[in-house]
Amino acid sequence: MRTKAVALYGKKDLRVREFDLPEIGEEELLVEVISDTACLSTYKATILGEDHKRVPENLEEHPIIVGHEFGGFIVKVGDKIKEQFNEGDRFVLQPAMGLDNGYSAGYSYEFFGGDATYCIIPKVAIDLGCVLPYNGTYFANGSLAEPMSCIIGAFNANYHTTPYVYKHEMGVKKGGQLALLGCGGPMGIGALDYAVNGNLGIKKIVATEIDQKRIDRLKKLIPPSAAKEKGIELVYVNVGEVENQMDHLMELSDNQGFDDVFVFAAVEPLLVLADSILGNDGCLNFFAGPTDKKFTVPINLYNVHYASTHIVGTSGGSTDDMKLSLKLTEEGKINPSMMITHIGGLEATPEMILGMKNSSAGKNAIYPHISLKLTSLEEFEEKGKTDPVFMEVHRLIEKHDGIWNEEAEKYLLENLSDQ
Repeated sequence: MRTKAVALYGKKDLRVREFDLPEIGEEELLVEVISDTACLSTYKATILGEDHKRVPENLEEHPIIVGHEFGGFIVKVGDKIKEQFNEGDRFVLQPAMGLDNGYSAGYSYEFFGGDATYCIIPKVAIDLGCVLPYNGTYFANGSLAEPMSCIIGAFNANYHTTPYVYKHEMGVKKGGQLALLGCGGPMGIGALDYAVNGNLGIKKIVATEIDQKRIDRLKKLIPPSAAKEKGIELVYVNVGEVENQMDHLMELSDNQGFDDVFVFAAVEPLLVLADSILGNDGCLNFFAGPTDKKFTVPINLYNVHYASTHIVGTSGGSTDDMKLSLKLTEEGKINPSMMITHIGGLEATPEMILGMKNSSAGKNAIYPHISLKLTSLEEFEEKGKTDPVFMEVHRLIEKHDGIWNEEAEKYLLENLSDQ
């Protein structure tokens, strides 16, 4: 099978590569990728190249396909696994393989990654149950099940204790107060969606950003009135307009401090702030992964000892987390597409990945089978003035309150395919 893929040849060296995939083995799958959503982790692997813990050392001879948040169709099934899989079935990939060497899709394999028209899923991923059946027909939300699983996993990782009973009660505190700091980016939006609609029993959520445009978008996506219907008080705060952030946030917690605090940017002042607004037995979840291996910040160890505050961090979600993400999405309880701000084809991917660090974009949805420069959802209207296809895409986006959706995806795939 001929494939076109975005491959990593070394540090900051991404190229669109077209080549013939080898014949699949008896316990492998050939799959067609319909969508892949971009992750900042791919940027980190691109910058570090062979120095990244998941990237092999021989990139020049065996470049790896990037991209790990993907789904599509099973094209061909190896002879020994025909009872497990059927050609033509839809799937999504769980890339967190948990191997001792850290290898996983999108980081470590020459023929296994999401930024490709076709790829091969190897036996090791199949044996680990990483190929999940997908009942939906909207592929972007299928791809986004992976980042949503990371969010669900992070919420599961938080814990609380009873005084003098040193047993962890896992998860965010029921009936508690939650602060989401710097949550205007894609993962923060997904976390807010899950916090409001995941039936977690949270009483109050305070969501902060420093950019008013991001605050306005958050309010549009998840208005406080919608949270109120779930019995949750949702408060948005533009901390750029607050003189003393700690005092203001503590007042919003009734000066009790927050039971759970999530931090979505690897910025020292934000983490110091998070530590300062923890309540008794408060749990700080450092969600944003830094690229600096020596990244440290001061924390209040007095409170660790006397107020039982604690810090957790996670990277990735489990298969069960991903299954829950798919279930909540299929039931319409969460909508991961709220994270998406840009759409593009395969050719747009290298520049998009290399520009991630300085981008304020949300999730970028890549469709390997279309030809399209990276385009924000808002840009489709302007492009539509000279192209009726883009105007129809714009109409379908507006029909769904400015959110990327299945109708727009289907129309785009039918009208911009370069195959």
